[in-house]
Amino acid sequence: MNISENGAVGNAITVHDFSEKILEQTVHFHVMKLNGGFFLWVGSNPVLSNLAVSMESKFDSMPLSTLVLGDPSETTQNSLAQRLTKRTKKQVFVSYNLPMTDSNLSLLVENRIKKEMEVRPDQF
Repeated sequence: MNISENGAVGNAITVHDFSEKILEQTVHFHVMKLNGGFFLWVGSNPVLSNLAVSMESKFDSMPLSTLVLGDPSETTQNSLAQRLTKRTKKQVFVSYNLPMTDSNLSLLVENRIKKEMEVRPDQF
């Protein structure tokens, strides 16, 4: 654990929360910045129904991704984790807990995450 001159812990886990109304639904985002990566939870209700992890590979340009928890037929969290790893070059854990009732929802959610990453890059 590193402590900087101002007393802040260098390897501490930081938490960042934000919400957005997307397609008439309030979507909550919870980011835990980790040493070398981050955990992203997306949902409208406090549940953790799935979890995917993604990381870079020196053998392939596409990041590796696997489902740790949840329904293997649902691939939203895996592909989102891969795209975020490709964008950030970090290990990414994603839990995506929104109903798949509208195909535009996941695209709008991802765009909101990217917007937050541009505005608050220190939180990811």
